[in-house]
Amino acid sequence: MEKQESTGTSSGNVFLEAPQQLAKEGAWLLRRCTKPNKKEYLKIVQAVVLGFLVMGFVGYFTKLIHIPINNIIVGGA
Repeated sequence: MEKQESTGTSSGNVFLEAPQQLAKEGAWLLRRCTKPNKKEYLKIVQAVVLGFLVMGFVGYFTKLIHIPINNIIVGGA
């Protein structure tokens, strides 16, 4: 009977290969990234500000609705 070699990678090789692959993909990503120009930057800022405003109003109105409901349930203590 002949001894057959496994076709998979050994566990030691996997631990060395994963960080190398991560570094390679990270370098590729950094090469692809560019700084946004002024127009793109202002679009991003507008989207973030709009998101903050929407989430703030949602939180405010949720709190505004729940305070009277809580007072009715608990009873003005």
